[in-house]
Amino acid sequence: MANNRTEIADIGGEFGLIDRIASQFNSQLSTTVKGIGDDSAVFDLGNEFGLLTTDMLIEGIHFDLTFHPLAHLGYKAVAVNVSDIAAMNGIPQQVVVSLGLSNRFSVEAVDELYRGIKAACDDYKVDLVGGDTTASRSGLVVSVSVFGKVAKEKIAYRSTARPNDILCVTGDLGGAYIGLQILNREKQVFVADPHMQPDFEGKEYVLQRQLKPIARMDVVYELEEAGVVPTSMIDVSDGLSSELHHICRQSGTGAVVFEDTIPVDEHTVLAATELNLGPITAAANGGEDYELLFTIRQEDHPKLKNNPNITFIGYMTGDADKILLRTKNGNVIPMRAQGWEHLSS
Repeated sequence: MANNRTEIADIGGEFGLIDRIASQFNSQLSTTVKGIGDDSAVFDLGNEFGLLTTDMLIEGIHFDLTFHPLAHLGYKAVAVNVSDIAAMNGIPQQVVVSLGLSNRFSVEAVDELYRGIKAACDDYKVDLVGGDTTASRSGLVVSVSVFGKVAKEKIAYRSTARPNDILCVTGDLGGAYIGLQILNREKQVFVADPHMQPDFEGKEYVLQRQLKPIARMDVVYELEEAGVVPTSMIDVSDGLSSELHHICRQSGTGAVVFEDTIPVDEHTVLAATELNLGPITAAANGGEDYELLFTIRQEDHPKLKNNPNITFIGYMTGDADKILLRTKNGNVIPMRAQGWEHLSS
C-alpha cells in the first residue's frame, strides 16, 4: 500500500498547519488561559497574566546576510518578539535566545549579533536570561522567546473586537516590504557585477524599516496613559489585510477600511513608485512593519484622536469575515489576505 502524503500547502499553508496542530491539544492546567492562536500564550499568575511568545529566524528564509548586518539582525530578532508582547497590551520582561551556528561564523560574528541583541534588550528594558547554542548545517538560525506580563483587566486578544469598534493602526505601513524589494534589487545588480556599488540614496527610511524594525512599546505606554484598553489587537507582521482577517475571523466580525486613511510614509511612496509597485498594495500585503493593528470603543476615540502615532482607518461590522476596502473613488472591494505565507507551495 502506498503511503499517503499531504503537502502543507494543501491544508492552507502555515496557518492551516497551526490549526491542525492546535486541534490535537487541550489545556490540562488551570493556569493556562490561552494557548495557540494569539500573539502570545497567556498564563494565570494570580494577580496578573503572564505572556510567552517565541519566533524563529532562519537564514535564507527570513533574512539574507548578503545585506542584513548581524547587529541589525540581533536587534530585529528581539524586537519582533517584543512586538508580540505589545500586541497583547503587555510589558516584556525576560528574553531567551538560542542559536544554530555553522562553522563559517567566527567568535567576532557572534559578538556582533549579540551587540544588536543587547541594544534591543536595553531599548525595551528586558533581561537576557539564557538560551542554547548548537551546530547548524544550514546557516544561521536565531530563535528568541520573550516572557512578559499584563494586568488581567488590560489584556488585548485578537478575538474580542465588536461591531462598531473603531479600527486603528500605529505608524505607517508598507515601508518594510519596499525596503526588502530595494535590497533584493541591489543584490541582483551586485551578483551580476560585483564592482557595482549599491544605490541606496534616499532609501534610508525603507531600509531601516526592513533591517531594524521597532516594536511599538511606546504606543502601549501611551494607551495606558490615555486610559484606553483596546478591544482587540494584533501586530502587523504579515500585512494589514492578513492581520485584519485574523481579528475578524477570531472575533466573528467584518470590517470596512478606507483606502485614503491607510498611513504610508512619503519615502515609501517614492520608493514604491520607482519600483512600479502600488504603495497601498505594499501597505496592505507587504508585512514586517511590526506596527499594531487594534480596535477601540467609539467612546475612547476622543482620548486618542490627537495622538500622532495612531491613525483611524475604518470600523468593525457585524458581517462576519466580510472585509471591505472603500477605495478613494468610492468603490467597495473585498480585502483579501495576501500577506506572507511561508509554507505555501
